[in-house]
Amino acid sequence: MSVRPAARPRLVLAALAFCGVLVSISQTIVVPLLPELPAITHSPASDVSWLITVTLLTGAVFTPLLGRAGDMYGKRRVLLIALSSMIIGSLLCATSSNLSVLIVGRAFQGAAVAVVPLGISILRDELPPRRVIPSIAIMSSTLGIGAAFGIPAATLVVEYANWHAMFWINLGLGVLDIVLVLLIVPESAIRTSGRFDILGAVGLSAFLVCLLLAVSKSSAWSTTTIVGLSVVAILLVPLWGWYELRTKSPLVDLRVSARPAVLFTNLGALLIGFAFYANSLSTAQLVQEPTWTGYGLGESIVVSGLCLLPGGVAMVLLSPVSARISSARGPRFTLGIASVLMAAGYVVRLFTSSNVAGIVIGATVVSAGTAVAYSALPALIMHAVPVTETAAANGLNTLMRTIGQAICSTIVASVLAGVTISSGGRVAPALSAYLIVFVIAGISALVAAGLVMFIPARRPEPVPVEVTVR
Repeated sequence: MSVRPAARPRLVLAALAFCGVLVSISQTIVVPLLPELPAITHSPASDVSWLITVTLLTGAVFTPLLGRAGDMYGKRRVLLIALSSMIIGSLLCATSSNLSVLIVGRAFQGAAVAVVPLGISILRDELPPRRVIPSIAIMSSTLGIGAAFGIPAATLVVEYANWHAMFWINLGLGVLDIVLVLLIVPESAIRTSGRFDILGAVGLSAFLVCLLLAVSKSSAWSTTTIVGLSVVAILLVPLWGWYELRTKSPLVDLRVSARPAVLFTNLGALLIGFAFYANSLSTAQLVQEPTWTGYGLGESIVVSGLCLLPGGVAMVLLSPVSARISSARGPRFTLGIASVLMAAGYVVRLFTSSNVAGIVIGATVVSAGTAVAYSALPALIMHAVPVTETAAANGLNTLMRTIGQAICSTIVASVLAGVTISSGGRVAPALSAYLIVFVIAGISALVAAGLVMFIPARRPEPVPVEVTVR
Protein backbone atom coordinates (compact mmCIF):
# COMPACT_ATOMS: atom_id res chain seq x y z
CA MET A 1 0.00 0.00 0.00
CA SER A 2 1.44 3.37 -0.96
CA VAL A 3 0.61 6.40 1.09
CA ARG A 4 1.04 9.95 -0.19
CA PRO A 5 3.67 11.81 1.89
CA ALA A 6 1.23 14.62 2.72
CA ALA A 7 -1.31 12.17 4.07
CA ARG A 8 1.08 9.90 5.96
CA PRO A 9 1.21 11.84 9.28
CA ARG A 10 -2.55 11.76 9.62
CA LEU A 11 -2.75 8.09 8.70
CA VAL A 12 0.04 7.18 11.12
CA LEU A 13 -1.74 9.05 13.91
CA ALA A 14 -5.08 7.46 13.04
CA ALA A 15 -3.63 3.95 13.02
CA LEU A 16 -1.79 4.40 16.31
CA ALA A 17 -4.74 6.12 18.02
CA PHE A 18 -6.99 3.25 16.96
CA CYS A 19 -4.50 0.86 18.58
CA GLY A 20 -4.49 2.90 21.79
CA VAL A 21 -8.27 3.10 22.05
CA LEU A 22 -8.72 -0.62 21.42
CA VAL A 23 -6.09 -1.61 23.97
CA SER A 24 -7.66 0.71 26.54
CA ILE A 25 -11.09 -0.78 25.82
CA SER A 26 -9.69 -4.27 26.34
CA GLN A 27 -8.64 -3.29 29.85
CA THR A 28 -12.17 -2.27 30.91
CA ILE A 29 -14.59 -4.49 29.00
CA VAL A 30 -14.72 -7.06 31.78
CA VAL A 31 -15.87 -4.53 34.43
CA PRO A 32 -19.65 -4.71 33.68
CA LEU A 33 -19.42 -8.51 33.68
CA LEU A 34 -17.89 -8.84 37.16
CA PRO A 35 -21.22 -9.30 39.04
CA GLU A 36 -22.14 -12.20 36.72
CA LEU A 37 -18.78 -13.96 36.54
CA PRO A 38 -18.96 -15.84 39.87
CA ALA A 39 -22.00 -17.71 38.55
CA ILE A 40 -20.57 -18.09 35.05
CA THR A 41 -17.23 -19.48 36.23
CA HIS A 42 -18.55 -21.25 39.36
CA SER A 43 -15.96 -19.38 41.40
CA PRO A 44 -16.06 -17.10 44.47
CA ALA A 45 -16.05 -13.34 43.90
CA SER A 46 -12.62 -13.04 45.55
CA ASP A 47 -11.14 -15.27 42.83
CA VAL A 48 -13.02 -13.48 40.04
CA SER A 49 -11.44 -10.20 41.14
CA TRP A 50 -8.18 -11.53 39.71
CA LEU A 51 -9.53 -10.67 36.27
CA ILE A 52 -8.90 -7.04 37.20
CA THR A 53 -5.84 -7.55 39.40
CA VAL A 54 -3.86 -9.58 36.87
CA THR A 55 -4.44 -6.94 34.17
CA LEU A 56 -3.04 -4.23 36.45
CA LEU A 57 -0.07 -6.44 37.30
CA THR A 58 0.94 -7.36 33.77
CA GLY A 59 0.27 -3.85 32.50
CA ALA A 60 2.47 -2.36 35.21
CA VAL A 61 5.27 -4.88 34.65
CA PHE A 62 5.38 -4.95 30.85
CA THR A 63 4.81 -1.26 30.09
CA PRO A 64 8.31 -0.10 31.15
CA LEU A 65 9.93 -3.31 29.89
CA LEU A 66 8.42 -3.10 26.40
CA GLY A 67 9.04 0.64 26.32
CA ARG A 68 12.76 0.06 26.86
CA ALA A 69 12.77 -2.81 24.37
CA GLY A 70 11.17 -0.49 21.81
CA ASP A 71 13.94 2.08 22.26
CA MET A 72 16.55 -0.63 21.71
CA TYR A 73 15.08 -3.03 19.13
CA GLY A 74 12.50 -1.02 17.21
CA LYS A 75 9.29 0.61 18.40
CA ARG A 76 7.02 -0.73 15.66
CA ARG A 77 8.35 -4.26 16.16
CA VAL A 78 7.61 -4.18 19.89
CA LEU A 79 4.25 -2.47 19.24
CA LEU A 80 3.25 -5.45 17.09
CA ILE A 81 4.30 -7.82 19.86
CA ALA A 82 2.09 -5.91 22.34
CA LEU A 83 -0.88 -6.02 19.95
CA SER A 84 -0.31 -9.75 19.44
CA SER A 85 -0.45 -10.18 23.21
CA MET A 86 -3.87 -8.53 23.27
CA ILE A 87 -5.10 -10.79 20.47
CA ILE A 88 -3.90 -13.91 22.28
CA GLY A 89 -5.63 -12.76 25.46
CA SER A 90 -8.86 -12.00 23.61
CA LEU A 91 -8.82 -15.45 21.98
CA LEU A 92 -8.39 -17.19 25.32
CA CYS A 93 -11.24 -15.21 26.91
CA ALA A 94 -13.50 -15.67 23.88
CA THR A 95 -13.19 -19.45 23.83
CA SER A 96 -13.45 -20.38 27.51
CA SER A 97 -15.54 -19.88 30.65
CA ASN A 98 -12.89 -21.44 32.89
CA LEU A 99 -11.61 -18.89 35.39
CA SER A 100 -7.97 -19.98 35.13
CA VAL A 101 -8.02 -19.57 31.35
CA LEU A 102 -9.77 -16.20 31.65
CA ILE A 103 -7.13 -14.99 34.10
CA VAL A 104 -4.33 -16.00 31.72
CA GLY A 105 -6.15 -14.27 28.88
CA ARG A 106 -6.57 -11.09 30.90
CA ALA A 107 -2.86 -11.19 31.75
CA PHE A 108 -2.02 -11.15 28.03
CA GLN A 109 -4.45 -8.26 27.50
CA GLY A 110 -2.88 -6.27 30.33
CA ALA A 111 0.58 -6.45 28.79
CA ALA A 112 -0.74 -4.63 25.72
CA VAL A 113 -1.01 -1.29 27.58
CA ALA A 114 2.56 -0.65 26.39
CA VAL A 115 1.02 0.19 22.98
CA VAL A 116 0.31 3.77 24.13
CA PRO A 117 3.83 4.86 25.18
CA LEU A 118 5.26 3.04 22.15
CA GLY A 119 2.82 4.90 19.90
CA ILE A 120 3.79 8.22 21.46
CA SER A 121 7.46 7.48 20.77
CA ILE A 122 6.76 6.55 17.14
CA LEU A 123 4.92 9.83 16.65
CA ARG A 124 7.86 11.76 18.06
CA ASP A 125 10.25 9.99 15.69
CA GLU A 126 8.18 10.08 12.51
CA LEU A 127 6.00 13.20 12.46
CA PRO A 128 7.02 16.74 11.49
CA PRO A 129 7.85 18.82 14.60
CA ARG A 130 4.72 20.98 14.28
CA ARG A 131 2.50 17.89 14.42
CA VAL A 132 4.19 16.14 17.35
CA ILE A 133 2.53 17.87 20.32
CA PRO A 134 -1.05 17.72 18.92
CA SER A 135 -0.57 14.10 17.89
CA ILE A 136 0.84 12.85 21.18
CA ALA A 137 -1.98 14.68 22.98
CA ILE A 138 -4.48 12.55 21.08
CA MET A 139 -2.43 9.36 21.51
CA SER A 140 -2.05 9.82 25.26
CA SER A 141 -5.75 10.53 25.67
CA THR A 142 -6.65 7.18 24.11
CA LEU A 143 -6.06 5.60 27.54
CA GLY A 144 -8.97 7.58 28.92
CA ILE A 145 -11.06 7.60 25.75
CA GLY A 146 -10.98 3.83 25.47
CA ALA A 147 -11.95 3.38 29.10
CA ALA A 148 -14.80 5.88 28.75
CA PHE A 149 -16.21 4.11 25.68
CA GLY A 150 -15.25 0.58 26.70
CA ILE A 151 -17.58 0.25 29.69
CA PRO A 152 -20.73 1.50 27.87
CA ALA A 153 -19.95 -0.73 24.88
CA ALA A 154 -19.40 -3.75 27.13
CA THR A 155 -22.66 -3.14 29.01
CA LEU A 156 -24.59 -3.25 25.73
CA VAL A 157 -22.91 -6.50 24.71
CA VAL A 158 -23.49 -8.07 28.13
CA GLU A 159 -27.15 -7.01 28.07
CA TYR A 160 -28.05 -8.06 24.54
CA ALA A 161 -25.54 -10.74 23.45
CA ASN A 162 -23.38 -13.58 24.73
CA TRP A 163 -20.57 -12.15 26.84
CA HIS A 164 -17.95 -13.97 24.77
CA ALA A 165 -18.93 -11.72 21.86
CA MET A 166 -17.09 -8.71 23.28
CA PHE A 167 -13.82 -10.66 23.25
CA TRP A 168 -14.41 -11.88 19.69
CA ILE A 169 -15.01 -8.27 18.63
CA ASN A 170 -11.83 -7.23 20.46
CA LEU A 171 -9.88 -9.99 18.69
CA GLY A 172 -11.15 -9.00 15.25
CA LEU A 173 -10.32 -5.34 15.76
CA GLY A 174 -6.90 -6.35 17.09
CA VAL A 175 -6.13 -8.19 13.86
CA LEU A 176 -7.24 -5.10 11.94
CA ASP A 177 -4.89 -3.02 14.12
CA ILE A 178 -1.92 -5.20 13.19
CA VAL A 179 -2.74 -4.93 9.48
CA LEU A 180 -2.97 -1.13 9.74
CA VAL A 181 0.34 -0.88 11.58
CA LEU A 182 2.09 -3.09 9.03
CA LEU A 183 0.72 -1.07 6.12
CA ILE A 184 0.96 2.47 7.49
CA VAL A 185 3.35 2.83 10.45
CA PRO A 186 7.08 2.96 9.61
CA GLU A 187 9.81 1.51 11.78
CA SER A 188 11.88 4.17 13.53
CA ALA A 189 15.57 4.37 12.65
CA ILE A 190 16.42 5.82 16.08
CA ARG A 191 17.71 3.16 18.47
CA THR A 192 19.50 3.06 21.79
CA SER A 193 22.66 0.96 21.83
CA GLY A 194 23.66 -1.46 24.57
CA ARG A 195 22.24 -4.63 26.11
CA PHE A 196 18.80 -5.07 27.56
CA ASP A 197 19.00 -4.81 31.37
CA ILE A 198 17.64 -8.23 32.33
CA LEU A 199 18.52 -8.01 36.02
CA GLY A 200 17.01 -4.54 36.24
CA ALA A 201 13.85 -5.87 34.56
CA VAL A 202 13.60 -8.73 37.06
CA GLY A 203 14.09 -6.35 39.99
CA LEU A 204 11.50 -3.85 38.77
CA SER A 205 9.02 -6.63 38.02
CA ALA A 206 9.45 -8.16 41.49
CA PHE A 207 8.92 -4.75 43.11
CA LEU A 208 5.79 -4.00 41.08
CA VAL A 209 4.25 -7.42 41.70
CA CYS A 210 4.79 -7.16 45.46
CA LEU A 211 3.56 -3.55 45.59
CA LEU A 212 0.43 -4.04 43.48
CA LEU A 213 -0.53 -7.30 45.17
CA ALA A 214 -0.21 -5.61 48.57
CA VAL A 215 -2.36 -2.72 47.34
CA SER A 216 -5.00 -4.62 45.38
CA LYS A 217 -5.41 -7.57 47.77
CA SER A 218 -5.18 -5.67 51.07
CA SER A 219 -8.80 -6.41 51.95
CA ALA A 220 -8.81 -10.04 50.77
CA TRP A 221 -5.53 -11.48 52.08
CA SER A 222 -4.22 -11.83 55.61
CA THR A 223 -2.43 -8.95 57.30
CA THR A 224 0.73 -11.05 57.56
CA THR A 225 0.83 -11.64 53.79
CA ILE A 226 0.18 -7.98 52.96
CA VAL A 227 2.83 -6.77 55.40
CA GLY A 228 5.30 -9.32 54.02
CA LEU A 229 4.71 -8.17 50.44
CA SER A 230 5.04 -4.52 51.49
CA VAL A 231 8.33 -5.18 53.29
CA VAL A 232 9.76 -7.01 50.29
CA ALA A 233 8.71 -4.15 47.99
CA ILE A 234 10.34 -1.57 50.27
CA LEU A 235 13.57 -3.58 50.52
CA LEU A 236 13.76 -4.06 46.76
CA VAL A 237 13.70 -0.31 46.02
CA PRO A 238 17.20 0.61 47.30
CA LEU A 239 18.74 -2.60 45.94
CA TRP A 240 17.26 -2.08 42.50
CA GLY A 241 18.17 1.62 42.54
CA TRP A 242 21.76 0.83 43.54
CA TYR A 243 22.09 -1.60 40.65
CA GLU A 244 20.46 0.71 38.09
CA LEU A 245 22.82 3.57 38.98
CA ARG A 246 25.85 1.35 38.38
CA THR A 247 24.89 -0.59 35.27
CA LYS A 248 25.99 0.67 31.85
CA SER A 249 22.62 0.38 30.08
CA PRO A 250 19.97 0.63 32.81
CA LEU A 251 16.34 -0.27 32.24
CA VAL A 252 15.38 3.05 33.85
CA ASP A 253 17.83 5.94 33.82
CA LEU A 254 17.34 7.09 37.40
CA ARG A 255 19.45 10.20 36.89
CA VAL A 256 17.09 11.39 34.18
CA SER A 257 14.05 10.21 36.17
CA ALA A 258 15.21 12.27 39.16
CA ARG A 259 15.09 15.51 37.18
CA PRO A 260 12.30 17.71 38.58
CA ALA A 261 10.61 17.86 35.16
CA VAL A 262 10.36 14.05 35.08
CA LEU A 263 9.94 13.29 38.77
CA PHE A 264 7.07 15.68 39.46
CA THR A 265 5.38 14.87 36.16
CA ASN A 266 5.37 11.19 37.10
CA LEU A 267 4.06 11.91 40.60
CA GLY A 268 1.36 14.04 39.01
CA ALA A 269 0.52 11.15 36.65
CA LEU A 270 -0.01 8.84 39.63
CA LEU A 271 -2.47 11.29 41.21
CA ILE A 272 -4.24 12.00 37.92
CA GLY A 273 -4.61 8.27 37.34
CA PHE A 274 -6.14 7.94 40.81
CA ALA A 275 -8.62 10.77 40.25
CA PHE A 276 -9.61 9.51 36.80
CA TYR A 277 -10.27 5.93 37.93
CA ALA A 278 -12.35 7.04 40.92
CA ASN A 279 -14.71 8.75 38.47
CA SER A 280 -15.24 5.58 36.41
CA LEU A 281 -15.60 3.24 39.39
CA SER A 282 -18.01 5.41 41.37
CA THR A 283 -20.23 6.45 38.46
CA ALA A 284 -20.99 2.93 37.23
CA GLN A 285 -21.93 1.73 40.71
CA LEU A 286 -23.69 4.84 42.04
CA VAL A 287 -26.31 4.85 39.29
CA GLN A 288 -27.19 1.20 39.99
CA GLU A 289 -27.65 1.53 43.77
CA PRO A 290 -31.15 0.38 44.84
CA THR A 291 -33.85 2.92 45.61
CA TRP A 292 -34.32 1.66 49.18
CA THR A 293 -31.02 3.36 50.10
CA GLY A 294 -32.76 6.73 49.85
CA TYR A 295 -30.34 8.06 47.25
CA GLY A 296 -30.03 5.17 44.80
CA LEU A 297 -31.59 5.42 41.36
CA GLY A 298 -31.90 1.69 40.69
CA GLU A 299 -30.92 2.06 37.04
CA SER A 300 -29.80 -0.81 34.82
CA ILE A 301 -26.25 -1.77 33.95
CA VAL A 302 -26.76 -0.30 30.47
CA VAL A 303 -27.79 3.09 31.88
CA SER A 304 -24.81 3.08 34.25
CA GLY A 305 -22.47 2.48 31.33
CA LEU A 306 -24.10 5.13 29.15
CA CYS A 307 -23.57 7.70 31.91
CA LEU A 308 -19.85 7.52 31.08
CA LEU A 309 -20.38 8.04 27.36
CA PRO A 310 -20.58 11.89 27.40
CA GLY A 311 -17.26 11.89 29.23
CA GLY A 312 -15.74 9.84 26.42
CA VAL A 313 -17.06 12.29 23.84
CA ALA A 314 -15.64 15.19 25.86
CA MET A 315 -12.24 13.50 25.92
CA VAL A 316 -12.24 13.08 22.15
CA LEU A 317 -13.16 16.72 21.59
CA LEU A 318 -10.77 18.18 24.16
CA SER A 319 -7.58 16.32 23.23
CA PRO A 320 -6.82 18.67 20.30
CA VAL A 321 -7.79 21.66 22.44
CA SER A 322 -5.28 20.56 25.04
CA ALA A 323 -2.58 20.44 22.38
CA ARG A 324 -3.35 24.02 21.35
CA ILE A 325 -3.14 25.19 24.96
CA SER A 326 0.18 23.39 25.38
CA SER A 327 1.54 24.96 22.19
CA ALA A 328 0.49 28.42 23.33
CA ARG A 329 1.22 28.27 27.08
CA GLY A 330 3.25 25.11 27.56
CA PRO A 331 2.23 21.65 28.83
CA ARG A 332 3.05 22.67 32.41
CA PHE A 333 0.26 25.25 32.34
CA THR A 334 -2.06 22.75 30.65
CA LEU A 335 -1.51 20.10 33.33
CA GLY A 336 -2.19 22.67 36.03
CA ILE A 337 -5.55 23.81 34.68
CA ALA A 338 -6.51 20.20 33.90
CA SER A 339 -5.91 19.15 37.51
CA VAL A 340 -7.97 22.07 38.80
CA LEU A 341 -10.76 21.17 36.37
CA MET A 342 -10.80 17.59 37.67
CA ALA A 343 -11.02 18.87 41.24
CA ALA A 344 -13.90 21.17 40.23
CA GLY A 345 -15.66 18.17 38.72
CA TYR A 346 -15.55 16.39 42.07
CA VAL A 347 -16.97 19.47 43.77
CA VAL A 348 -19.89 19.21 41.33
CA ARG A 349 -20.21 15.51 42.15
CA LEU A 350 -20.59 16.26 45.86
CA PHE A 351 -23.92 17.98 45.16
CA THR A 352 -25.31 16.07 42.18
CA SER A 353 -25.70 12.45 43.29
CA SER A 354 -29.50 12.42 43.40
CA ASN A 355 -30.28 12.36 39.65
CA VAL A 356 -28.81 10.94 36.47
CA ALA A 357 -28.35 14.32 34.78
CA GLY A 358 -26.34 15.70 37.70
CA ILE A 359 -24.18 12.58 37.89
CA VAL A 360 -23.46 12.75 34.16
CA ILE A 361 -22.51 16.44 34.36
CA GLY A 362 -20.10 15.88 37.25
CA ALA A 363 -18.56 12.79 35.65
CA THR A 364 -18.15 14.60 32.32
CA VAL A 365 -16.36 17.54 33.94
CA VAL A 366 -13.89 15.13 35.54
CA SER A 367 -13.42 13.33 32.20
CA ALA A 368 -12.79 16.66 30.48
CA GLY A 369 -10.04 17.45 32.96
CA THR A 370 -8.61 13.96 32.49
CA ALA A 371 -8.42 14.41 28.71
CA VAL A 372 -6.49 17.66 29.06
CA ALA A 373 -4.17 16.19 31.70
CA TYR A 374 -3.45 12.99 29.78
CA SER A 375 -2.63 15.06 26.71
CA ALA A 376 -0.11 17.22 28.60
CA LEU A 377 1.79 14.47 30.46
CA PRO A 378 3.76 12.98 27.53
CA ALA A 379 4.69 16.44 26.25
CA LEU A 380 6.26 17.24 29.62
CA ILE A 381 8.15 13.96 29.57
CA MET A 382 9.43 14.42 26.03
CA HIS A 383 10.72 17.88 26.82
CA ALA A 384 12.84 16.42 29.61
CA VAL A 385 14.37 13.21 28.20
CA PRO A 386 16.66 12.37 25.26
CA VAL A 387 14.97 11.16 22.08
CA THR A 388 16.54 7.71 22.55
CA GLU A 389 14.66 7.22 25.83
CA THR A 390 11.21 8.39 24.74
CA ALA A 391 9.45 5.01 24.84
CA ALA A 392 10.99 3.98 28.16
CA ALA A 393 10.24 7.36 29.78
CA ASN A 394 6.63 7.41 28.56
CA GLY A 395 6.30 3.79 29.63
CA LEU A 396 7.31 4.80 33.14
CA ASN A 397 4.79 7.65 33.07
CA THR A 398 2.05 5.25 31.97
CA LEU A 399 3.15 2.91 34.76
CA MET A 400 2.60 5.67 37.31
CA ARG A 401 -0.96 6.15 36.04
CA THR A 402 -1.52 2.39 36.41
CA ILE A 403 -0.25 2.41 39.99
CA GLY A 404 -2.56 5.32 40.73
CA GLN A 405 -5.49 3.36 39.35
CA ALA A 406 -4.57 0.28 41.41
CA ILE A 407 -4.39 2.33 44.60
CA CYS A 408 -7.68 4.00 43.71
CA SER A 409 -9.42 0.67 43.13
CA THR A 410 -8.40 -0.53 46.59
CA ILE A 411 -9.37 2.67 48.39
CA VAL A 412 -12.74 2.94 46.62
CA ALA A 413 -13.55 -0.70 47.37
CA SER A 414 -12.57 -0.28 51.03
CA VAL A 415 -14.62 2.89 51.50
CA LEU A 416 -17.73 1.51 49.78
CA ALA A 417 -17.48 -1.73 51.76
CA GLY A 418 -16.77 -0.03 55.07
CA VAL A 419 -19.32 2.82 55.08
CA THR A 420 -22.69 1.13 54.59
CA ILE A 421 -26.38 1.26 55.43
CA SER A 422 -28.74 -1.68 55.90
CA SER A 423 -32.47 -2.33 55.73
CA GLY A 424 -34.31 -5.61 56.07
CA GLY A 425 -31.12 -7.60 55.85
CA ARG A 426 -29.96 -5.74 52.77
CA VAL A 427 -26.64 -3.88 52.81
CA ALA A 428 -25.39 -1.19 50.45
CA PRO A 429 -22.84 1.64 50.52
CA ALA A 430 -24.10 4.79 52.20
CA LEU A 431 -24.25 8.04 50.25
CA SER A 432 -21.52 9.35 52.54
CA ALA A 433 -19.23 6.60 51.22
CA TYR A 434 -19.46 8.02 47.71
CA LEU A 435 -18.95 11.55 49.03
CA ILE A 436 -15.79 10.39 50.81
CA VAL A 437 -14.53 8.94 47.51
CA PHE A 438 -15.24 12.23 45.74
CA VAL A 439 -13.39 14.21 48.41
CA ILE A 440 -10.33 11.94 48.27
CA ALA A 441 -10.25 12.04 44.46
CA GLY A 442 -10.70 15.82 44.42
CA ILE A 443 -7.83 16.27 46.87
CA SER A 444 -5.66 14.03 44.68
CA ALA A 445 -6.35 16.27 41.70
CA LEU A 446 -5.55 19.40 43.74
CA VAL A 447 -2.26 17.89 44.95
CA ALA A 448 -1.42 17.12 41.32
CA ALA A 449 -2.06 20.79 40.53
CA GLY A 450 0.31 21.74 43.36
CA LEU A 451 3.05 19.47 42.02
CA VAL A 452 2.93 21.37 38.73
CA MET A 453 4.57 24.29 40.54
CA PHE A 454 7.71 22.18 40.99
CA ILE A 455 8.03 21.32 37.29
CA PRO A 456 10.59 23.64 35.67
CA ALA A 457 9.11 26.00 33.12
CA ARG A 458 12.11 25.63 30.84
CA ARG A 459 13.28 22.51 29.10
CA PRO A 460 16.45 21.09 30.69
CA GLU A 461 19.47 20.29 28.57
CA PRO A 462 19.45 16.64 27.43
CA VAL A 463 22.16 14.35 28.72
CA PRO A 464 24.60 13.08 26.09
CA VAL A 465 23.81 9.56 24.90
CA GLU A 466 25.11 7.21 22.27
CA VAL A 467 22.65 6.78 19.39
CA THR A 468 22.72 4.00 16.84
CA VAL A 469 20.90 4.70 13.56
CA ARG A 470 19.99 1.63 11.56
